[in-house]
Amino acid sequence: MSLRITALTDPDENTASRRLAWLASGAEGAPVGSAFLRLFTRPGQDHLAELDVQVHPAERRGGVGSRLLEAAVEAARRDGRRSVIAQAAAGSPGDAFLAARGFGKVLTLTYTRLALADADLPALAKAIETPHLGYRLTSWEGTVPDELADTFVASRRAMDDMPMGTTDFGTVVWDLDRVKAAAAAVAGRGEILHTVAAVDESDGSIVGFTELVVPGDGTGDAQHYGTAVLPEHRGHGLALWMKAASIHEARTRHPQLAGLLTDTADNNPHMRHVNDALGYLPTHSAHEYQLDL
Repeated sequence: MSLRITALTDPDENTASRRLAWLASGAEGAPVGSAFLRLFTRPGQDHLAELDVQVHPAERRGGVGSRLLEAAVEAARRDGRRSVIAQAAAGSPGDAFLAARGFGKVLTLTYTRLALADADLPALAKAIETPHLGYRLTSWEGTVPDELADTFVASRRAMDDMPMGTTDFGTVVWDLDRVKAAAAAVAGRGEILHTVAAVDESDGSIVGFTELVVPGDGTGDAQHYGTAVLPEHRGHGLALWMKAASIHEARTRHPQLAGLLTDTADNNPHMRHVNDALGYLPTHSAHEYQLDL
């Protein structure tokens, strides 16, 4: 097959990354595949690129994916990147493609879903009402309130030791501008960001949080974002407490919501236990791959 790879102009640029794109087309000009390479630009992750290659099922095994991969990896090298990461569903054609082209498997993720119609409401209520001496819960929608902003930003370091296998993911450096930009991005998509946080009553500081993004119309499935507790406050059941409260709030505020989605690294047994205890059930798994340049 005569194949043409065309570099495209991609307007998807923000304060944390920019993206390159390529289109593969056949002899008649019909598109047969695409590749996107996200180049992270903030300190702590400016060594990293994230790859997404898609090939039309009818055109697979014809060299389309390899040509697109070659263009993207070369661009990553020119930009001085150290690592390229990519994800594929376990057992998928992409899984085999990445493994055959020098990418190493560095992490396995299990995706789970809680059907809200099946949620154990008495168990949720018991989890929420169980006292956690020295702590209380608070919550908000959208951007963090000004009076909590500084301590919420400080609490984001709870994600720094998130289990990532051997992924060269770097460190996400959070400041108030980044926190506000993330909330604005969710709102810009027409979605709703709910945050539940645990507060240390001794000084009023936030010591843990869980985030949930709900479709703007309150239907379908919502997506959990980060859930984390500062190291010095772990071991008190705060993650389960916060997540139970988040589920309860989602069900109360959005009665038409069908379910909640989350994913957890297989080497994060604590969060897997939390999700299991709350009734989340596995839907599929995916592998994170990495190519060292």
